[in-house]
Amino acid sequence: MADPKGFLHHGREVATSRPVGERVKDWNEVYVPGSLLPIISKQASRCMDCGIPFCHNGCPLGNLIPEWNDYAYREDWQAASERLHATNNFPEFTGRLCPAPCESACVLGINQSAVTIKNVEVAIIDKAWDSGDVAPQAPERLSGKTVAVIGSGPAGLAAAQQLTRAGHTVAVYERADRVGGLLRYGIPEFKMEKRHINRRIEQMRAEGTKFRTGVEVGRDIDAANLRKRYDAVVVAAGATTARDLPVPGRELAGIYQAMEYLPLSNKVQEGDFVAPPITAEGKHVVVIGGGDTGADCVGTAHRQGAASVTQLEIMPRPGEERNPGQPWPTFPMLYKVTSAHEEGGERVYSVSTTHFEGDEDGNVQWLHLVEVEFTDGKLNQKPGTERKIPAQLVTLAMGFTGTDVENGLVSQFGLELDARGNIARDADFATNVPGVYVAGDAGRGQSLIVWAIAEGRSAARGVDRFLTGASDLPAPIRPTDRSLMV
Repeated sequence: MADPKGFLHHGREVATSRPVGERVKDWNEVYVPGSLLPIISKQASRCMDCGIPFCHNGCPLGNLIPEWNDYAYREDWQAASERLHATNNFPEFTGRLCPAPCESACVLGINQSAVTIKNVEVAIIDKAWDSGDVAPQAPERLSGKTVAVIGSGPAGLAAAQQLTRAGHTVAVYERADRVGGLLRYGIPEFKMEKRHINRRIEQMRAEGTKFRTGVEVGRDIDAANLRKRYDAVVVAAGATTARDLPVPGRELAGIYQAMEYLPLSNKVQEGDFVAPPITAEGKHVVVIGGGDTGADCVGTAHRQGAASVTQLEIMPRPGEERNPGQPWPTFPMLYKVTSAHEEGGERVYSVSTTHFEGDEDGNVQWLHLVEVEFTDGKLNQKPGTERKIPAQLVTLAMGFTGTDVENGLVSQFGLELDARGNIARDADFATNVPGVYVAGDAGRGQSLIVWAIAEGRSAARGVDRFLTGASDLPAPIRPTDRSLMV
């Protein structure tokens, strides 16, 4: 194990962030490059090598956290990378983007600050890439079976890589012009530079995975015909139907869904635009939604030079410590200050938008809101609390309601949906159509990147067993598994 007294000798220390005044002027990742390696061995030594490592339960991938903590403590980076990749195809993604339910379940976290599991994870994988320890793993022989994967987000990529390594010939269909799904266009560059996606895609290409970009199954290709061309299909198209805000004035110009706004700034970084078609420059910006996507909009607006940024959340402000109703090792709802929030702006809780007000040209200028409270189990407006705030650009970041049913994919396959609008599947991630499987948000609903990768790996096992009669691929979760929450 790591240092048996490490957690007694060392406190929690995280990666160093670049100064706010510096980082809001560029789109590079917010952390100081190389700041983890000098501290990460001591941080890994804080792992207690628990008899029952609850971090395994907190992580849907079942990451072998105590094992790679021990290797990181000893600075055996190659062994640490091997154990890291044993359960996770893309640790550089989760190490940067996952909210770390593993840390919420860390046994040390009962009465101390949890081990910096995410930081250890990203330090290991970045060191592995720098040392050349991440190499393509081409299959020893081909099965002769073909698989189409629809969607190149984390679920689709994980399923594709697992199935390719199992010997199947895999083609990934992506409707955008580049591979990566929401990792590519939904996550701002300052949270994860896209070079991390690019080198994984090159690894997958070297292993034999094929990619077809700019092809939307359901519109550009008939889904039923695609099923005839392949021995199996994995639907990993995500839950892309955004929740809207049907209030008066919604039709005004300047009000956008977050996924209309965020991809354009990423396309600037890709070189597609000199300036984004939708920009916050010089405008009073309001972000509706207090989650991670809302924070991404906040950070993007800062970098575009917004005059002001206000983020609205209908729920009350969470506490800064666990409340009795969310005991360890469940994932608590805590007040979180992201890098975007460190950069400025105002966060307003317990408010609801009543309507928008525009100018004579039809452009949004004001957002009218009212304070709300939960009484008798219902959300009620508080009389006399109505007010308006300036809003020249509004982004809606209120989550997603299910998979896209308008592009024809669901109907052309003949897929059944569950009561929540997700594609229904059985214990093997199989849909009602033989040979068609579903992974990620398309079947689970809006979720986390770590759950998407776990779904992709588990669905790959179901597909492999369908094609060959048996499978040695791992399946870390079942379709019915849920986060460790109360």
